[in-house]
Amino acid sequence: MNIRFHQLSAQLKRSLAPVYLLCGEEPFQLGEAAQLVRKYAQKQGFIEREVFDADSHFDWNQLAQSAEAMSLFSSRKVIEVRVNKLGKDGGAAVQAYCKRPCADNLLLIIAPELGWKELQSVWAKAVEAIGVVLEVRALAAAEFETWLTDRLKTAGFHPEPEMVALLAERAEGNLLAAAQEIEKLRLVHPPGALTLEDVLGNVADNARYDLYALLPTALAGDRARAQRIVWGLQAEGSAVVLVLWAVSRELRVLAEAAGALARREPLEPVFQTHRVTRARQEGISQTLRQLPPALVRQLLRQCLEVDLAIKGQAPADPWQLLARMIDRLAAAAIRRAG
Repeated sequence: MNIRFHQLSAQLKRSLAPVYLLCGEEPFQLGEAAQLVRKYAQKQGFIEREVFDADSHFDWNQLAQSAEAMSLFSSRKVIEVRVNKLGKDGGAAVQAYCKRPCADNLLLIIAPELGWKELQSVWAKAVEAIGVVLEVRALAAAEFETWLTDRLKTAGFHPEPEMVALLAERAEGNLLAAAQEIEKLRLVHPPGALTLEDVLGNVADNARYDLYALLPTALAGDRARAQRIVWGLQAEGSAVVLVLWAVSRELRVLAEAAGALARREPLEPVFQTHRVTRARQEGISQTLRQLPPALVRQLLRQCLEVDLAIKGQAPADPWQLLARMIDRLAAAAIRRAG
């Protein structure tokens, strides 16, 4: 059978197949899939594990010899073959194995560089007929966020969508980096609800300059201190994407609230949508009296420019762009106060 990564656990719980072929160039999922197979095999009594690193000089007769040899320590063993391309001899050896699989052996083939042509070969079809073929692929953006959500829930968290989106932005599709971030969160946060503020707050707690003070300082018209905070955050090693998220999130709330006021609609639905606490609601209402809505929209467009610079899609320093944007905000606050 041919399955995807998210189906592997359920398949292993149903029954162990005699042969597993794991392939694909997404290393984190590939490693986790192999570990899952080993784990369930061990539970079923496959205690011994024999590993072959099959390079271009590998003698594929060793596969048949290992399958026929009696185990020294247990009645069952995992035969693990790590290979990039099997070639003619490797394909023939695996095909021969599939014709006479042994109930006391489990063959695990890990082939990261196996391409779609090889998966159409006779030997790969032989594996598919009696065992499991799993190809891991790089996740699309939506799939990556779903993967993150599932992993956070497994870790005991109930993440809000914005927090997941932020983590996806930080990891940039790197599953290993994302898994490490989740492990860090487990060290500093108890199980339960996990919000964007929780993640940003953890960064701010470790920085000398408070990330949350940046926008209020700019809105107070303190241009000098606002710039010290921006460059202090950079010097402390804070991720510019985190700073941008904190600023753009607040600007989005301001823009939507300004739009609601212009339409003579209540602000409560906006506050509920963005989970704005009672303590912050008064500050937002005051800010709306300070800044013209057109400026807020312009600043949001500048956030997009910073984001493109962070991703390398614009030839500019994102910290410089961010500093100029914050200074423009502080200067506008001074003019409105005057």
